[in-house]
Amino acid sequence: MSAVRRHLALGAAFAVLGALLSPVSATAAPADRQDAFTAAATEFGVPPTVLLGVGYLLSRWDANAGEPSRGAGFGPLHLTDARGLGVAPDTHHGDGAEDPRGDTARPLQLPEPAPAGVSPAGLQTIDLAARLTGTAPSALRSDPVANIRGGAAVLAQYQRELGGGSAPGDWYGAVARYSGATDTATARRFADEVFELLRTGTERVTDDGHRVRLAADPGISPRVSQVDGLGLRAPKPEATECPKNLGCEWVPAPYEHYDPSKPGSYGNHDQADRPRDLKIKYIIVHDTEGYYDTTLKLVQNPKYVSWQYTLRSADGHVAQHVRAEDVAWQAGNWYVNTHSIGLEHEGFAAKGTWYTEAMYRSSARLVRYLAKKYDIPLDRAHILGHDNVPGTTPATVRGMHWDPGPYWDWAHYFDLLGAPFHASTGPWAGIVTIKPDYASNHPVMYGCDSAKPADPCPVRGTTSVFLHTEPSADAPLVKDPGLRPDGSNSTRHVSDHGGRVDTGQRFAVAERRGEWTAIWYLGQKAWFHNPRAKPAAVNSTGYVVTPRPGLTEVPVFGRAYPEEAAYEGTGVPYQPIAPLQYTMRAGEKYVLAEHEVPTDYYFAQNWEGPRTVVRGKDRYYQVFFGHRAFFVKAADVRVSPSW
Repeated sequence: MSAVRRHLALGAAFAVLGALLSPVSATAAPADRQDAFTAAATEFGVPPTVLLGVGYLLSRWDANAGEPSRGAGFGPLHLTDARGLGVAPDTHHGDGAEDPRGDTARPLQLPEPAPAGVSPAGLQTIDLAARLTGTAPSALRSDPVANIRGGAAVLAQYQRELGGGSAPGDWYGAVARYSGATDTATARRFADEVFELLRTGTERVTDDGHRVRLAADPGISPRVSQVDGLGLRAPKPEATECPKNLGCEWVPAPYEHYDPSKPGSYGNHDQADRPRDLKIKYIIVHDTEGYYDTTLKLVQNPKYVSWQYTLRSADGHVAQHVRAEDVAWQAGNWYVNTHSIGLEHEGFAAKGTWYTEAMYRSSARLVRYLAKKYDIPLDRAHILGHDNVPGTTPATVRGMHWDPGPYWDWAHYFDLLGAPFHASTGPWAGIVTIKPDYASNHPVMYGCDSAKPADPCPVRGTTSVFLHTEPSADAPLVKDPGLRPDGSNSTRHVSDHGGRVDTGQRFAVAERRGEWTAIWYLGQKAWFHNPRAKPAAVNSTGYVVTPRPGLTEVPVFGRAYPEEAAYEGTGVPYQPIAPLQYTMRAGEKYVLAEHEVPTDYYFAQNWEGPRTVVRGKDRYYQVFFGHRAFFVKAADVRVSPSW
């Protein structure tokens, strides 16, 4: 049954209750999403553009099939309801699989087990919406029309309490309060984003097929002083490394020597002097696998692990924990850790829930700032998911984490970064950039519900494209010998990325056959459905690498460490670099992701030092070799253009 029909069926049942509980009588349910916004705005006296702007910044007007966001918000107006969500597993960092430092020179040190998770502590706005409209919480969660009406009622109530006017600019304070932010800076940033949308306008087709438009109002003038009357806390005075007006707070991760008898018993990060001693060239996108409040408790434990920033789902609030100059223990690969900044986003990779637009926008604003400051390219070779970070040795490949998972919308994220993915050449290009239509891309996956692991995941947009051994949907998925050493094929389990690629990743074309395209992937031809009417990739140009003439195959690595001679006289023990389970064979081609990667190793294993950077003469290339990033020695391969 459609959402609109559900609303119609429930409308009669709740009509009497609505008359008793609300001074405003219910109206007939509009069939169109645009009409639903207009009707709700009219009924509750909210300027339509304001209601549309708030909805866009939270959900982009999507219904999300009644599933909650990472912040326990439902529907286009993100009415929050934490009841029934249960306890978050908080297993992302404490699952015993990945050493977050990823430094094989020191003993394996897994973080302490995470405490039991807690549900979000945000506003329970769905109860207020139910009281104001007489609509049951179940309908407010599942029915987009009822949800929009409930959001309008809550927003109007906030405006009445503030004593504001009727013009759109008079609603700045109510919009800021609707964010649920607890500090003035985040509330202002949320409201500023909404009113910027009102100035510029926008339109899109929602996930359930409704075209919605917000007309531009370039002359709107919001009453920004209203935030001062909301009673929110002021930002802490500590300086954070964030763009202006983002509203970051400083919640430090402790650099603490917790066992004085052991020089190596400290945490939960390493001091350094980046970018002077180590170039910062990657930003790693994680999800927390726990709720925001629990995540902040974890990062303040010296026996746990660390990352630079945490972002809250409901309003996009940002907390910084580790200075950019220091090395956080976050990606499971020491080479990547020493050259990266980690961002944890409140959420769960497997549950099929969704990220708010507010968090996407805060994250993109932060990444733009960091990329400009540290000269990091805005591409998928340098803006990596944790699932793109390679294992350091063959033994660590299987235990590497796979967040943020297939439901992170990379295409939208890069649109917000100002670096969209688009075609750069004709239909017979030698390179493709993966780019399915996120909203309509619904490949079958399973394993999202741990209680029912064989059940299909929720039907929702995904960034992933599956790879087959032959140009047929019935063919098995390709193999990943690192993840499945028994030689079996990859699966459609939500955590198994061995046979899938994600938006923005670039691969060399191996063959085209009808509606199918084959790419070189982990040493094999991998086929994906790529019809012209609904392409899963766009054609691109760039450079490719292949083994040098005379070499039948070359090794592939998970880190770019110096050669043995570079360690002489440094006092630092030599760090051997073991090839991974993959090889690049003659005749195969892979897209060059980064040219001339310098080799270095940061030795920092004791509380008092020494802290030494060993630099080598060897050079590597970073390549799009599989789902994860990999390195090959520059001396082993030849680079050529593919236009």
